[in-house]
Amino acid sequence: MNSIILESYLLIAILMLMIAYAGFEGTMRVFAYIELQIKYQYIMFIMWRMRRKLKKQLDLDTENILNRLENAKKSNEKN
Repeated sequence: MNSIILESYLLIAILMLMIAYAGFEGTMRVFAYIELQIKYQYIMFIMWRMRRKLKKQLDLDTENILNRLENAKKSNEKN
């Protein structure tokens, strides 16, 4: 039997059993919860990327500031 058809029948059976057990409202609440969890994970991933980018930028800025301080000390020592 074609696997796509089998997966479709299995999905329909699971949905029907969920509606039979928890009712339509309960099943919709489960799907709303799953949707919110997916959105939350996406936001957490975006925040992780932003954190990584900002950390990289701040590390570069720190290196530049330290280099400027060292150059300033050297120029003050020469004078």
